[in-house]
Amino acid sequence: MVNKPKPFSGISLFVCALLSLLFLLPQSGAAIDWFKAGKDLLQDTSESKSPSLSSLTESEIGAGLKEALKVGSERVVGQLGALDGFNADPQIRIPLPASFDKVRSVLAPIGQAGMLDDLELKLNRAAEEATPQAKALFLDSINQMTLEDVQQIYSGPEDAATQYFRGKMSQPLADAMQPIVEDSMAQVGAVQAYDAVMGQYQTIPFVPNVKADLTSHVVEKGMDGIFHYLAKEEAAIRQNPVERTTDILQKVFGAK
Repeated sequence: MVNKPKPFSGISLFVCALLSLLFLLPQSGAAIDWFKAGKDLLQDTSESKSPSLSSLTESEIGAGLKEALKVGSERVVGQLGALDGFNADPQIRIPLPASFDKVRSVLAPIGQAGMLDDLELKLNRAAEEATPQAKALFLDSINQMTLEDVQQIYSGPEDAATQYFRGKMSQPLADAMQPIVEDSMAQVGAVQAYDAVMGQYQTIPFVPNVKADLTSHVVEKGMDGIFHYLAKEEAAIRQNPVERTTDILQKVFGAK
């Protein structure tokens, strides 16, 4: 018995129209919002599909977007999980909690502000140590995507994928990072640095008490940094899907 081809669904037609557009566009360096272009083209030419694209299955189409998101999330984790991934990046560098402004105002005049700088450095080191734990969570979240999820990301706002990850991952990511941050804070000397800062601060008469949950602070700011760069990766995917680093990306996005 010969199996008849499965009729194209809305998402299949979307991607076919999208890829047809990509093949027809001039190969220039100009940025193209390929999500929007594909949607616009689908509205006008939903019945037109290239013979070479008709062989793509829905699972391959879904896998194409999943692979793009996988590549993007792995880049983010690799970037932020490296030495100075947080510390040397002014956009996501983790500052001391606001409650430490008072501590700095007391210690700076007596030449002890460097203690606070050292503590801040170690908080960023702790985030860098903990970030690689996000990789497995991203992969799990991507693998759990349904075709409906994929279609909503295609047709959603510019940060639809990032919003999807935030919804799926925020609590599991916080739970996974919490013990890692606690351990890494001890390993990189953040706990000792905190004790030294507070010990010096408390030698000053009549200073107000200062409390801060440094572990939760690092987890929260670390997650903010991860999602900040994930949104940038999503924007890059929407503008320029040419970095086709795997077989499925080459097949779905038509790399030569």
